[in-house]
Amino acid sequence: MAVNSCHCFLHSQFATLSSPSLASTRRLSSPSRNRITCTATPPPPSSSMEEGRRKLMEFPYVPAPVRDLMVDLISTVDNRLESQLHPCTLPLDVQYYENTTGNSQASLQIRRGQDSSPIDYILESWIHSKLPTGGDLNITSLLVNMNSSTDAPNFLTELIQPSPTSVIIILDLPPRKDPVLYPDYLHTFYESTQLDTYRQKLEKLPEVKPYLSPSLYVRSVFSPTVIMFSVETETGDSARMEEIVRSHLIPVFKDVLGIWLNQCTCGGREVGETEKAYLKKRDSLVRIKSIEIDLESSFPRLFGPELASRVVSEIRKVLSSGS
Repeated sequence: MAVNSCHCFLHSQFATLSSPSLASTRRLSSPSRNRITCTATPPPPSSSMEEGRRKLMEFPYVPAPVRDLMVDLISTVDNRLESQLHPCTLPLDVQYYENTTGNSQASLQIRRGQDSSPIDYILESWIHSKLPTGGDLNITSLLVNMNSSTDAPNFLTELIQPSPTSVIIILDLPPRKDPVLYPDYLHTFYESTQLDTYRQKLEKLPEVKPYLSPSLYVRSVFSPTVIMFSVETETGDSARMEEIVRSHLIPVFKDVLGIWLNQCTCGGREVGETEKAYLKKRDSLVRIKSIEIDLESSFPRLFGPELASRVVSEIRKVLSSGS
């Protein structure tokens, strides 16, 4: 969800669904016990924020180690950046939503950075869906985008888990400038931080294989040190997968997040007006393309066209409100 990285995976998993069966699950106007409705008297803003946050941090469908990983990452970001952020302003029925049949649920939080912060926005989410081929699909995401006051890279992590013994992991500091044109950028954020050593650690595991997105656009937004792997254990060996997450993924993800927090959010990378205009244009293009490729294409398969349209509309509204 975060940077359209799940689009091609979702497309392949849901391509077997026929149009008539999709249509029967997409009509939010039809009576259903799972229908999302707005209450006559909305809860106070503070109550809405607490409820939305609680739903997010539950991560109710993923294995315990994945939940621990995501809670740890989000809590770390909160502790470091909370004072720089506005509360989430999404409607409560967009902070948590599900389709009419109840076989797809999602939780979403987007918080904009304050005017004095280098943070543009933070997006945190989880998606759970029953696959048409059987089994469950779980996607957990954390994306922090910087604004045009700095050229520092963004932060992205996403785990796409179609079964207890298989997961696609994406961990990166997506660049916002061309490292070829700006070699100091490559050195500052990717060479001196030794980010590639974390990728090298994980690729030594026998269960780990490179994952290559079939989308050229998706590949183009990542850094040269991106961690993008498919991890698969033997059928039925979910215990080994949990061990890999706890013993290998959690330490790497925490270290990379720590590097990003220390290198990218502490200032020192201020840019001039010309560069600000370039960064603002580039960031906007990436954001628009991400919504088109990821959300507008994948969400209708998961949640039906009406709910998908509402959610994407609210996401657009929030993301277009800042720099």
